[in-house]
Amino acid sequence: MISLQQVNKTYETPAGKFSALKDIDLEILSGQFVGIVGKSGSGKSTLLNMVAGIDRPSAGSVAVAGTEIQSLSENKLAAWRGRNVGFVFQFFQLLPTLTAAENVMLPMDFSKTIALRERRKRAVSLLERVGVGVQADKLPATLSGGEQQRVAIARALANEPPLVLADEPTGNLDSVTAGAILDLFRDMANKGTTVVIATHEADIARVIDRRIEISDGKLLHQ
Repeated sequence: MISLQQVNKTYETPAGKFSALKDIDLEILSGQFVGIVGKSGSGKSTLLNMVAGIDRPSAGSVAVAGTEIQSLSENKLAAWRGRNVGFVFQFFQLLPTLTAAENVMLPMDFSKTIALRERRKRAVSLLERVGVGVQADKLPATLSGGEQQRVAIARALANEPPLVLADEPTGNLDSVTAGAILDLFRDMANKGTTVVIATHEADIARVIDRRIEISDGKLLHQ
């Protein structure tokens, strides 16, 4: 599903060049639930952004499901991402003026992969799947952090992507809610979705298939 070959990412900063990723070689199989573990600033988020096509490597290649995404134009990359990748952000990033259901419908509206008349029904179904169906017509501000994260996960699943990426998906949640969110990802992987999460939490061994450790932009253990 995912293949990174000699991926490097360097940023220009006022203090000079900063190497966020260094010579990354990584293969992830379809249907795996993978945890990328490391301290803050270790390169976890940058690595996820490479796989999602949110950022591009300074050197090396990134292939997802056979597509070398770094070679795509911005328009083609956006269209590819909409069909193939669901991304769950650490701080949810729900649009505050839209209801939970409308937030979940957004990716469908963008990619047009779901018929217009089916979008509302699918959004509610996905919200029910993640346990917040009764919140479908509420605004994000009226939901708890755990409920907002579940809405964000439902949104990531809107277009039935084969790959779901999540950046610190439990970082702002209490331990009980965090456990429920991890179980939700485990269930998705059991049903064939490839799931990759970046986290600084060590207590994910019970749910993941594989642990990848990153430090200072280098893979230490996989």
